[in-house]
Amino acid sequence: MSDTYLKRILDARIYDLAVETPLDEIPLISERLGNSVFLKREDLQPVFSFKIRGAYNKLLNLSDEDRAAGVVAASAGNHAQGLALAAKHLGIKAIIVMPRTTPMIKVEAVRRRGAKVVLHGDAYDEASVYAKNLVEEKGMKYIPPFDDPDVIAGQGTVAMEILRQHPQHIDAVFVPVGGGGLCAGVAAYIKAVRPNTKVFAVEAEDSACLKAAMEKKRRVVLPTVGIFAEGVAVAQIGKETYNVIKSTIDGVITANSDEMCAAIKDIFEDTRSIAEPAGALSLAGLKKYVAQNGVKGKTLIAIDSGANTNFDRLRYISERTEIGEKREAIFAVTIPEKPGSYKKFCQIIGRRQITEFNYRYAHGKDAHIFVGLQISSEGNDRQDIIDVLQKAGYGVVDMTDNEMAKLHIRHMVGGHAPMVDNEIVYRFEFPERPGALLDFLTRLAGRWNISMFHYRNHGAAFGRVLAGLQVPVDERKQLELLLKELNYSYWDETSNPAYTFFLG
Repeated sequence: MSDTYLKRILDARIYDLAVETPLDEIPLISERLGNSVFLKREDLQPVFSFKIRGAYNKLLNLSDEDRAAGVVAASAGNHAQGLALAAKHLGIKAIIVMPRTTPMIKVEAVRRRGAKVVLHGDAYDEASVYAKNLVEEKGMKYIPPFDDPDVIAGQGTVAMEILRQHPQHIDAVFVPVGGGGLCAGVAAYIKAVRPNTKVFAVEAEDSACLKAAMEKKRRVVLPTVGIFAEGVAVAQIGKETYNVIKSTIDGVITANSDEMCAAIKDIFEDTRSIAEPAGALSLAGLKKYVAQNGVKGKTLIAIDSGANTNFDRLRYISERTEIGEKREAIFAVTIPEKPGSYKKFCQIIGRRQITEFNYRYAHGKDAHIFVGLQISSEGNDRQDIIDVLQKAGYGVVDMTDNEMAKLHIRHMVGGHAPMVDNEIVYRFEFPERPGALLDFLTRLAGRWNISMFHYRNHGAAFGRVLAGLQVPVDERKQLELLLKELNYSYWDETSNPAYTFFLG
């Protein structure tokens, strides 16, 4: 398998459009991790992503008949821009079907590169069906984003450059994975040329379709897919990519959103560039590998796969970075409801930096405060704080890993609502499309009172909602049926301590 792709990759003639990107050592991270860490800068491609390589290589290998018929693809991101530019370069008609929820900055980027954009559906799957219908109706050629030998070979040129740019020994290369095109090409080339170099696939924790396939020893479809790192938000690994990857990688590492945010900051501090979440994913995996295995003195390479992020996401990324770097801890602390309690609390935590403090007076002898504290990323600093506070007689709940607390509660600590009865709380992901909120209100608000509502969006295809509903116990099965019909992702958070401490 590796030898087959080696020839395909060596034969890829993509450099009249794609560029050879630099392999940069990143000194701040290298020093912090105690290893020589390099970043392959695919964010510097003409479309700010590696996707130009595979799309262009695929078009170069089309027959004259297929080129004349034109090409079509479904994409909400980097594949769309890569294919649009490649088609324009070769004078091929291109239609890109994009979900209506695609941020306008990406839609306009595709149009500027010469492709016709058709907005259809609220999600990628609907756009994909429509694109494949165009193939049937118009006889156009469908260009897949990852599951194709020519696309895989085009992406594999990344590995060819890495080994040429760093002829010395490389201990490990970390590759982001969505559908697997980049990972398949990189792993196939490296294992054919330098089999002693390890290759690790890195996936977003909430869209780890390769990890699931490796565990089951067959491709599986994930029931839900997280969309924070939309560049790798794929429910099923490709068929061809899986066949290559399963025999060429040395392991799969997953990273969560906070770890990706921390890696985005790391890349910025070393390069003054801003990676998209999927672009920083491999560095997040590299850092996790080093931490879990105590690796020192090695040469490690991460692929920065792209920089196509929306500006309005930066607020969310910045907010989550300190937690991802393990430099901030969030606690719910119970203190006496009396004058001087806050001062005493500050005295006990000493000279630690308070990053956040939320409090609202409530009746009773105890008060609950929501507090963020700066911590050291080394050792057990977080647990040490808990021990100190508990020793002082405070009740402490660690909320650093509580998604509801981080997304919603820190923005809405305002006190309890004692007159609200039969309240249950759900966390939702709403699709960012016209009518999504109205659908929710039409189905639910007419039957049950909405007692609390908090909405957040960070430039993704889904908004985050926390809602309280007053639903009598004997009607809760009806509510569950309606929520399933609504088909939004949701979680029952009624028992979440973040709610019971501050809002329940």
